[in-house]
Amino acid sequence: MELKICLIGKGTVGTSFLELLKRKKEIIKERYNCECKLLAIFERDGALINEDGLILDELLNDSIDFRENKFWKKNLKAKDLISKLNLDVCIDATPTNPNTGEPALTHIIEALNNKIDVISSNKAPFFLEYKRIKELANDNKCFIRYEATVASCIPALSIKENLIGNKITQIKAILNGTSNYILSRMTSENIPFEIALKEAQELGYAEANPNLDVGGFDAAGKLVILANELLGWTKTIKDAKIEGITKITPNAIKLAKLDGYVVKHLAIAENDNLIVEPRMIKKGSPLNISGTLNIIELQTQYAGPVILIGKGAGGFEAGSAILNDLIYIIKERKKIGSN
Repeated sequence: MELKICLIGKGTVGTSFLELLKRKKEIIKERYNCECKLLAIFERDGALINEDGLILDELLNDSIDFRENKFWKKNLKAKDLISKLNLDVCIDATPTNPNTGEPALTHIIEALNNKIDVISSNKAPFFLEYKRIKELANDNKCFIRYEATVASCIPALSIKENLIGNKITQIKAILNGTSNYILSRMTSENIPFEIALKEAQELGYAEANPNLDVGGFDAAGKLVILANELLGWTKTIKDAKIEGITKITPNAIKLAKLDGYVVKHLAIAENDNLIVEPRMIKKGSPLNISGTLNIIELQTQYAGPVILIGKGAGGFEAGSAILNDLIYIIKERKKIGSN
């Protein structure tokens, strides 16, 4: 079996995925009898294309600019070539545009329309156009996988396959490491929001423009995807009630502590509602995690709470989620081929 792949976006996540694919390529070949062939890498200003397969070692050599590779061509666009490359899987690792979902949304739709399986780490298409994408994948009998869109390497979406005999009824989560770090520092050091934010920026946990994180929009997008996938909803981010953490004061945190509570930025899906807002939780709650970790508490019908915790961001974390999705597709395609 040969699986022909393209990657759109060779940023931190895309490059980390390629590194992991290089490390695991022979294992995949031995275990699943599948040869993964990378035909193209698309960037904003052009593409590397070789229908005989690009060499991963050359692409990952830090001393060589991949734009100097003999297969580099300027001004080529993924949306124009996805249908022409005889691909099996299209992987989108482009940056998130929370307003339009582009260019990832166009890439995903173009791939599915051409019966190409899709893996994405870009969350925006899924919190904006979840129903459309899922229906298109179903109509074209394609796999669409996007584990990396929520909490990176934590199996937040694929856990559904391991709870198939159960029913998930509620989600409570902390889904943004930046906000959680800021609130943790405000709680432990009694410092104001502005100082904790500056510290997070200096450490690389927060962007220069942190509004998507501290305003709650990043967590809301992830919550939409979680709720749609695990609860069977078809919501968009427009359905979410969103409140950020910018108005939280040291005094509010101090008062909460006096009563045995801490303030956390929670993402909650229950009773057909999506809510992202600061809430007080008991100090001993499992949701009281510190630093940049993510945590997801799933309330189940028969087994009570199931809790997932881990790093919610990072190149190799997201790259490993993409690799997991790729191996899932390989296994499922082999099943189909053997029937």
